[in-house]
Amino acid sequence: MAELELIPVKTRILTDKDDIVDVIEEYAKKDVGPDDIVCSAESVVAITQRRYTRPEELTPSWQARLMRRFVPGEGSMASLYGMQAAMNLEGEWKMLFCFIIGFLAKLISKTGVWYHLCRQASLTDDVTGTMPPFDKCIVYGPAEPDKVAEKIKQRLGCYGACVADVNDLKRSAVLGHSRGLDPKEIAKILIDNPFGNASQKTPIVIIKNYAKFVKQGK
Repeated sequence: MAELELIPVKTRILTDKDDIVDVIEEYAKKDVGPDDIVCSAESVVAITQRRYTRPEELTPSWQARLMRRFVPGEGSMASLYGMQAAMNLEGEWKMLFCFIIGFLAKLISKTGVWYHLCRQASLTDDVTGTMPPFDKCIVYGPAEPDKVAEKIKQRLGCYGACVADVNDLKRSAVLGHSRGLDPKEIAKILIDNPFGNASQKTPIVIIKNYAKFVKQGK
């Protein structure tokens, strides 16, 4: 009986000089079979796409200064510069308008509306949110993650591929995936965060035997 196995793949430090598909082929291909799924951490995909900025390059708006006061906790949107970075992609007035909609939705017990309407609010990582030397940068969400996943699948000849946003707080989401995969199912498999984006340098994870496991379930 085939069993699922999660294998983190160690790499060097990746930068905007790298191509994520080339890197995955270089470090993971020898361990990937036709029944496996290759997963990449979203922050590393974004870095290789040059989707990051530095706080000193940002000029906070009054909208950012106002809105971040109402964001609880220590997330990226509670940071003035994290908020402004997301606004630079989403638009300051759009973010404010959607924030108001999200607040009104909370009054009827519907949460997460603002993050749903403004995806960069949930995808942007503030400083220290990713691996050095980019821990001094604000990293945006990756561009076209579905296309990235398809390229990984085609290059490695695996069953599937995905780009995932997972953290140690049991938050797991698949941002992009190759055709035929169930993103919610993959997110559950990755819920314990097998990635290591800091000193571990394991931003790639192989889900071994996935296709066989699914067939057994059927």
